[in-house]
Amino acid sequence: MFTETNRNGLTFFSSDNISCAHAFSTRLGGVSVLPHLRSLNLGENRGDDPENVKKNYDLFLGALGLRREDLVLARQIASCEVRYASEDDRGRIIDGCDGFVTDRPGIVLGVKTADCVPILYFDRKARVIGAAHAGWRGAVGGIAAVTVERMKELGASADDLEVALGPAIMPCCYEVGEDFRQSVINIAGEGFCEKYVKPREGGKYTGDLIGMNLEYLRRAGIKDENISVSGRCTCHEPGLFFSHRYGKGQRGVMCSVIAMK
Repeated sequence: MFTETNRNGLTFFSSDNISCAHAFSTRLGGVSVLPHLRSLNLGENRGDDPENVKKNYDLFLGALGLRREDLVLARQIASCEVRYASEDDRGRIIDGCDGFVTDRPGIVLGVKTADCVPILYFDRKARVIGAAHAGWRGAVGGIAAVTVERMKELGASADDLEVALGPAIMPCCYEVGEDFRQSVINIAGEGFCEKYVKPREGGKYTGDLIGMNLEYLRRAGIKDENISVSGRCTCHEPGLFFSHRYGKGQRGVMCSVIAMK
C-alpha cells in the first residue's frame, strides 16, 4: 500500500512496506514557474533555472529530513548498469548508470523519472538500500533483478528485501509500435513479449513496464508479500505527475529517493 503525504506544501508518496526514509515525488510543491515545469521540477536539463532545481531538491529532501549534499544521482542512460555508491559519491551525479546500491548510512540514493518505473529497495536486516530507474530497456533487460544481485553482494537476502515500484506509465496509456515489440523479442524472447506487449486496434500495442519488472523481481527471489506497487499512472494524471508521453517531451522530472538515516 502507498501513502500520499502533504507536507510543507509538497505532495509525495511512500510505500508502507519500506521501513526507512524514502519518497516518490510528484510535480507539486516546488518553485519552478514555467508551465511545463510547474512546480517541483527536479531535472537539471529541462530549461529550468538551476537555482530553482536546487531549491526544489532542498524542499523535497528537507521534507524527509534529508540533505541535498548527501544525494547521489546518475546521468541515466536507459541501461541495466547498477553501481555502488560510496562516501565519496555524496552530492555527485554519476555518469553511465541507472541504479545504485549502498550499505552506507546517510547516503541518499535517487533516480529520476517522468513515466519510467522508479524502484526502491531495503533490506532492514543487512542494512542495504537500492534504487533503480527502469525505462523500457531497463525493464526488458532486467535492471530490477540486477539491483537485487548487487545488493546481495553487500549481504542482502532476497527473503528480506522490501521493494516498492512507484508511479509510472501504465498499459492504459503506454501505446507502442511494432519496433518496440521486436526490440522486446530480441532482448527477452517471444514468450516474455507475449505476456507484456499486448495488441490493440490499428496495429499498435500496449506495453506493461510494471509487469516486466515484477517478473524479474520474482525471478530474483523476491516474495510477492514484500513487493508494493503504486499503480498510479503518470500519463493519466498530468496534474499530479510529470509525464514524457503526455507532455510530448515538454515536461519536468520527478525523483524517487531512499536513505538509511
